[in-house]
Amino acid sequence: MSQPIQLVILITTLPGRGQEQVTAFERLSPIVRAEPGCLQYDMHQVSGASDRFVLIERWASKEALAAHDATPHMIEADAASPAFRAGPAEVIQLVAEPLA
Repeated sequence: MSQPIQLVILITTLPGRGQEQVTAFERLSPIVRAEPGCLQYDMHQVSGASDRFVLIERWASKEALAAHDATPHMIEADAASPAFRAGPAEVIQLVAEPLA
């Protein structure tokens, strides 16, 4: 097994469509959090920006993340998100260990 994977995902919705992102996350998050290897799956709204969000994910391994990406609920969520998102999410993978 590989080291834990940490992701920061930047999401921007179309103007005025932020609530659709929140609703989608509220439906999806309990399912994702129950997946094997999910250590964290939390979304935050950017202060003062109702259409911008940051999703923080931590997975036990790259294998757990790959399995997550292949689940039917994620495939469905990814297919539905262009209806309310301004573009693709920006996925940032962090180095496992903090610098200091």
